[in-house]
Amino acid sequence: MSVDSRPRKRAAVAEPTAREFLRKADPVLARVIDAHPDFRPRAWMDELPPLDAFGTLVFQVAGQQLSVASTRAIITHLQGRFQGHMPSPAKLLAADPQVLRDSGFSARKGQTLRALAERFVDGRLSDEALSRMTDEEVEATLTEVPGIGLWTARGFLLVALDRPDVFLSGDLALRRAIQREYGFDHLPTEDEVAQVSDHWRPYRSLAVSYLFASEYQERT
Repeated sequence: MSVDSRPRKRAAVAEPTAREFLRKADPVLARVIDAHPDFRPRAWMDELPPLDAFGTLVFQVAGQQLSVASTRAIITHLQGRFQGHMPSPAKLLAADPQVLRDSGFSARKGQTLRALAERFVDGRLSDEALSRMTDEEVEATLTEVPGIGLWTARGFLLVALDRPDVFLSGDLALRRAIQREYGFDHLPTEDEVAQVSDHWRPYRSLAVSYLFASEYQERT
């Protein structure tokens, strides 16, 4: 699947084959699935502007250690400083770094964005190249950029490339959801989370989406 910046269509409901596989593979997750009929795993993206690969990475960097609501606010501020649009890599590089600070990016995140923009401008990164890579190749390529870790790289796989078997290890909201739904008396460790998520292969992305939905529903 290639990265696409055309006007965004309304997110589709969960793919039936993947949904039924997860229901049969994990009785705990089956209860979460049954509690969310007509679930649209990418519905949270409906309110976002269309994003190409660079725009998705800007979104992912903005969202490091922040809520989706806070991330959306930063992206809105950023667009306001670029005539209502997401900046291209070249335009971001040409802008005063203070523009990113004024939009809500920390100095470190601003440096990360400029490093990404440089790679898109000189051709080391591109929509086409990233879309052709395996998940492991995308992770390796993106984590070469200072300030890009596995959480951001895997978020890119989920958001930009819609890959089916991505797990956001280390995500605090996801660990909280697993703690609550699976009855842990403590925040599960990385190893415990990995053991739970192994049952969901090859559809970990959809399982993660259901658990995120349950976590945010619990908070509201």
